[in-house]
Amino acid sequence: MIHPIHSKPLTEIQKTFTDIARRYDRMNRIMTFGQDVRWRQELIEGLDLQPGEWLLDLGTGTGDLAFEVFRQEPGCHPVAVDFTVEMMHLGRGRECGDRLPWTAADALHLPFPDESFDVVLSGFLLRNVRDLDQALQEQRRVLKPHGRLAALDTSRPAQNGLAPFINLYLNLIIPWLGKEIAGNPQAYQYLSASTQAFLTVEELSERLKKAGFQVARFKRCMFGMIGLHWAYK
Repeated sequence: MIHPIHSKPLTEIQKTFTDIARRYDRMNRIMTFGQDVRWRQELIEGLDLQPGEWLLDLGTGTGDLAFEVFRQEPGCHPVAVDFTVEMMHLGRGRECGDRLPWTAADALHLPFPDESFDVVLSGFLLRNVRDLDQALQEQRRVLKPHGRLAALDTSRPAQNGLAPFINLYLNLIIPWLGKEIAGNPQAYQYLSASTQAFLTVEELSERLKKAGFQVARFKRCMFGMIGLHWAYK
């Protein structure tokens, strides 16, 4: 089942990320109070990487996860993939950007043979795909037997005592920051809406199981608005 938020045309989503590409990383740091750096570190730490492993960083953006792989295990081979070329152009210009192979591709139709990678990574990708089940099936297809999946993504906030403050943050503060810093409030209205329309960490774990993964664990962050997930084939 495709959630209504994902009925947005693919080319429009690409345009959204192209428009905010130059300020995307800065906005991530501001919106998460700098915690997104630590989340990526923890996501990679949970994989126990080994030298020589091949990793697919899917929805790489400017390569934050792939560069974190280099920092933690220089002997690994991350491959950076995104459907927003402008993001990858910016990533290529970063320090060590020329060490990464960059590939433009759709997460629903990956241009890699079966069982190509030891690990598939993603950061803030899953909530944006048009068909989550197909995206997960593609990730499982390109993983080697016993390969690992690690995903950092938003999570639908719980309806508890913090809900009014979280809704205020998502619906007013983030679009305001998008206007003042990125010059594009509409893009950040979409990002806020996609967060609220996405799955909880428990629901995403169930979808991973449905796709054939063994779920190792998940962790909630930032009052439940962020989830870290680890699973294996």
